[in-house]
Amino acid sequence: MKHLLIVILSVLTLGLSSTTSIAQDTWDIEGTILTEYDLVTGLQVPWEILWGPDDMIWSTTRPGDVFRINPETGAYVNVLNLNVFGGTGAEPGLLGMAMHPDWENTPKVYLVYNSGTSWSNATERLSVFDWNGSQLVNEEILLTVDGGGIHNGSRLLILPDNTLLMSTGDTGDGGASSQNLNSDNGKMLRINLDGTVPEDNPWPDSYVYSWGHRNSQGLCLGPDGTIYSSEHGQSNWDEFNIIEEGRNYGWPDVEGSCNGPSEAAFCEEFNVREPLRSWAPCIAVNGIEYYNHPAIPAWNHCILLSVLGGLGGQHERLSILHLSEDGLEVESEDQYFSEFNQRVRDICVNPNTGAVYMALNGPSYPGYGPNIIKEFRPGVNDGISTIATELADALIYPNPTSEIVNIEVSEALLGGEYKIIDYSGRTVNTGTITSSIVTINVSDVARGSFYLHIQNGKETITRTFVLK
Repeated sequence: MKHLLIVILSVLTLGLSSTTSIAQDTWDIEGTILTEYDLVTGLQVPWEILWGPDDMIWSTTRPGDVFRINPETGAYVNVLNLNVFGGTGAEPGLLGMAMHPDWENTPKVYLVYNSGTSWSNATERLSVFDWNGSQLVNEEILLTVDGGGIHNGSRLLILPDNTLLMSTGDTGDGGASSQNLNSDNGKMLRINLDGTVPEDNPWPDSYVYSWGHRNSQGLCLGPDGTIYSSEHGQSNWDEFNIIEEGRNYGWPDVEGSCNGPSEAAFCEEFNVREPLRSWAPCIAVNGIEYYNHPAIPAWNHCILLSVLGGLGGQHERLSILHLSEDGLEVESEDQYFSEFNQRVRDICVNPNTGAVYMALNGPSYPGYGPNIIKEFRPGVNDGISTIATELADALIYPNPTSEIVNIEVSEALLGGEYKIIDYSGRTVNTGTITSSIVTINVSDVARGSFYLHIQNGKETITRTFVLK
């Protein structure tokens, strides 16, 4: 159903001294050609990616950074650095993000991150920051719940009524908190944007919106405001759910469907909502996005599901869940991009063009790299295409190469500093961009894949290339 085509794109750019050819991969999605670009490389575990109301891509990274990324050039700026618990380890750190729905008048960003120094004193904070046009400032802590070394959630989602939904994990307590309505862990929490409890929540003076969750790391809105979530199972039965007010989702008494005698009894007694789809063994489901754009007809009215890869040979991938017309059932699943051997952490969609962006966290747990944000741009491709000037601010050729690599840049990058970094994070070459074309001898560098980082002022541009 899909075919990988290797094409040579002739890059015709303004402001560059010559025409350059670079290799790009394309993907045939039932007649729609997606061209693949490495938009940003080398970030440390990009965790959340969002298309912002400013038409920029916003990304959190688990070590505690927030980046604002230009989707045309891949140039990015660090707009916040937080001191987080974990971050460079397995699961804790900076996690979910959401933007205020009235951005023009109230430019605020909501973030979830772990604080503390150990499992014993770890907490999870929901904070809101002001956007001053260049940085996130003036942190206000809205809510604090128990955190831990594992199972912290946490995604954020603005609901149609302008409240905020926050997923929390059970922090590895085996689900004891999940079935305890006096605990905010193992829940979906509904919160007013000022941090107060909505008066119409299911339980008075409680943030709890739904309960019985293990570790949900995907949230999105579908047709008619339907709330979808993806949730990690233990060893079996990852879940894709519809979230309903006041419903119980079963953990730890029920995993997947209510298909055992004890599970059936528990489901009836405690109003358990069964998943639309479950996977056994676990595939490690993560970020989700509802796709509703004509640019990729085969994915229209589908859920894009990030998959980290799990047990029993379950591969990293992007899964496409085809929904019924009313959005209340999953009719089928297609799988893409397992060839990358990369853990897919999150996705977002360009609402203007229908392009899809994927945050990749390397081939193995917990995601040390390579870490890449890829763009898949829809459009007809006849094998010779023109790439926008902005995208060609930095070109590397030939790619792959064996001895010589050329860096060709636009005028805006002259005077910038460059680094060539291998996938282990070791810098193998540095220098200054003194002319529009810089030629570097790399014959003495070990073979493999590399990042090019160009820093000019506050902005960073990244590209990838291969030495053979």
